[in-house]
Amino acid sequence: MPKTYAFFDTLLITWYLRHKRELPWRATKDPYKIWLSEIMLQQTRVVQGLPYYLKFIEAYPTVKDLAEAPESDVLKLWQGLGYYSRARNLHATAKMVSNEMNGIFPKTYKNLLKLKGVGDYTASAIASICFDEPEAVVDGNVYRVISRIFGIKTPINSTSGQKKFKELAQNLIDKNQPGTYNQAIMEFGAQYCVPQNPDCENCIFKNMCAAFQTETVSNLPVKIKAKPVKRRYFNYLVILANNERTILQQRLGKGIWHKLYEFPLIETLDEINLNELIALPEFHKQTKDLNIESVVLYNEKAVIHKLSHQHLNTRFWIVETSHLKKQAAVGEHDVSISEIDNYAVPVLIENFVSEFFENYG
Repeated sequence: MPKTYAFFDTLLITWYLRHKRELPWRATKDPYKIWLSEIMLQQTRVVQGLPYYLKFIEAYPTVKDLAEAPESDVLKLWQGLGYYSRARNLHATAKMVSNEMNGIFPKTYKNLLKLKGVGDYTASAIASICFDEPEAVVDGNVYRVISRIFGIKTPINSTSGQKKFKELAQNLIDKNQPGTYNQAIMEFGAQYCVPQNPDCENCIFKNMCAAFQTETVSNLPVKIKAKPVKRRYFNYLVILANNERTILQQRLGKGIWHKLYEFPLIETLDEINLNELIALPEFHKQTKDLNIESVVLYNEKAVIHKLSHQHLNTRFWIVETSHLKKQAAVGEHDVSISEIDNYAVPVLIENFVSEFFENYG
């Protein structure tokens, strides 16, 4: 490592100790709490993840409590955080630690990697913070800080880039206080070396930052262009019976929202009108044995729900019927409208339910 950067870790930790945010997981070395916070903060900002962390710790104070909870309860508590595979992996790992490891988390980076849903970043965080193992974390914040200070133009989402950044991060880590160092570099990226318009003039690394010296801060880090966004067209059938009951279906196939609940869904290649909807064989299959009284489009303008690589153009069709005699399919539930809140649903459905049923009836 060049002599210019010999005091990189010292500068960084000094800054961190003066400016760090006081967060609950920074006041503990309990691997359960560190693991929980790191899983939650993947793809999630601290301001959004903090309330969920506090709710989970209150509901499940120990890994045993989480392991013994029904998966449906875990998914319901997770509702709104997105990337639901994280919640399913969280529950599976809690069961593994509780039932197969006597409630004790692995104490090494290598063994932590064996846990479901735990990759290089999470294993490095837990190993360094809880067990003082000098394993460097590399997340979006770390990529940004290192790429700018060292002027690295290798794409961060390439195999060679990931290897290069990990090696450099490993060389930079303070081996005497690896947990503090890892939290420091992540905090610096999150709070100071931010994606847009960082305050470079007052930065502690101004004199050694390659990007600042070459005026390329806004160009780093480099990322290979993502795949084009896929557009999908969702038509939800909100079936309402006179006895204030409706139908929810659980998503059991692969893909988004696995094991969450939603209204019966018909996916089409484009937006459709009422006549096109009721002409679809899938519509007749979904409404078989229902005594339909009316079908009305709730939202003329589609709700566009944006996921990482797909946009869901969603419309809700209100299907009124005198009674529900529809034979339940696998994963299908005949539920009271007042009980919908008991089911774990995607935020798209949650938003519709809170808006529509507030004024229903």
